[in-house]
Amino acid sequence: MPERPSPRIAALLAELPGIEAETDPTLVRLKSRDFYWYSPVLKPLLDDKRGEVVIRPRDEAELLAVLAAALRHRVPVVPRGGGTGNYGQAVPLEGGVILDMTAMARILAFAGGIAEIEAGATLGQVDAWARVQGWELRLWPSTKRTATVGGFVGGGGAGVGGIAHGTLREAGNLAGVTIATMQDPPRLMDLPWGRAAAVNHCFGTTGVITRVRLPLAPAMAWRDIAVSFPDFAAAARFGLALGLADGIAKKMCAVIDWPLPSFFKGLAELLPAGRPVVLAMVGPCGIGAVADLAAAHGGTIEAEQDFATAEASAELTPFYEFTWNHTTLHVLKRDKGVTYLQCLFPPGRTVEAVLAMRERFAGEVMMHTEVARFGGVVTMSALPVVRWTTRERLWEIIAWCEAEGIAVANPHVYTLEEGARWKLVGADRLAFKHRVDPHGLLNPGKMTSFRPVEGNRGEANRGEGKEAAA
Repeated sequence: MPERPSPRIAALLAELPGIEAETDPTLVRLKSRDFYWYSPVLKPLLDDKRGEVVIRPRDEAELLAVLAAALRHRVPVVPRGGGTGNYGQAVPLEGGVILDMTAMARILAFAGGIAEIEAGATLGQVDAWARVQGWELRLWPSTKRTATVGGFVGGGGAGVGGIAHGTLREAGNLAGVTIATMQDPPRLMDLPWGRAAAVNHCFGTTGVITRVRLPLAPAMAWRDIAVSFPDFAAAARFGLALGLADGIAKKMCAVIDWPLPSFFKGLAELLPAGRPVVLAMVGPCGIGAVADLAAAHGGTIEAEQDFATAEASAELTPFYEFTWNHTTLHVLKRDKGVTYLQCLFPPGRTVEAVLAMRERFAGEVMMHTEVARFGGVVTMSALPVVRWTTRERLWEIIAWCEAEGIAVANPHVYTLEEGARWKLVGADRLAFKHRVDPHGLLNPGKMTSFRPVEGNRGEANRGEGKEAAA
């Protein structure tokens, strides 16, 4: 039975006839969660947090009506896509509206290699559509099947494809977004190209993403391959060499230490026990070159499959679903006593730093790295699986990494400031937040350096870029 809404939610809903809304406590609790439970630190902090109502707008007009009502009643709003984030990005800290964007899922336009897509479309849906046109997504997370386009922009930005294209932060990977603001009145605002950075990985604190413009890449008939190695050092050196091999078309390269591959149901059976593996996606014309490169590092190709066939199959698993944070998920399914970290290793001494971390925390940290480009330089980003003991021990590991020049984006905190390598939000993003959400109603508590200023409505109303009033 639906729960009786609080007076402020009842007043808000009374202004929104015909817009889908749900106060059933089971659904509200479900929609108040993401994958924060990967972290034993975040789980007790966020388990009891939930919104008060789930509202699912069908178009931008309905969305603006919801935001206008929320603004009038000073009700917080937390945008939500597929709920596949890992840091509590979509968890409401102060109740209010959970804004489910999944009904806004149309592909709106495609021209010049750029697709304009509503924020609630899944990345799997978009990639399938793009392949029919002869194109594909440049980047996607390991949660591609369920993660939404808006969620990827607002809460992520790295993943499969990073070995060739870097992250969404790289110039040219994000052609622009349209957002709905919490100005008075709420309005649509267009942020082309570089200005879209104001909402990338901001957890919906700087506007509700309604449309995303993504440059695509020509489609490739990718091959999934699994290569085993006699030791982790050889696997890591091969992975970096593959990343640096400009003549080999590639989409992904994950270096995964044993025993992590033993947790990969459907793939572990094809792999020799005790040997680290590299999981990669390469172009069909590069298989011979990869085989040569693997042999030069003592590696053996153990398994190969057609990526598209595996993704469409009910029996097969595309190899990218064993990488990035799916690696952690596969382990957690069978071992609840682990968690993970997010590390970025220094270029120029990448393998040395990876091996140093592996040796320093032997038996406690199971190494998993992703070869990717950051700022045009090939290096490794790691999502090592960590044996959980205490919060203090996790922080000791993080401190050791930072002292060694290994950058850490802490996944055991839920604010933008704490999770960033720089421990702050850029002044430009903070100023943008004041402009588009002067009352701090968008995902409050996630940008702690922001302070609502009641007197800045006039500033907010000046807007920015191409706008359309509600």
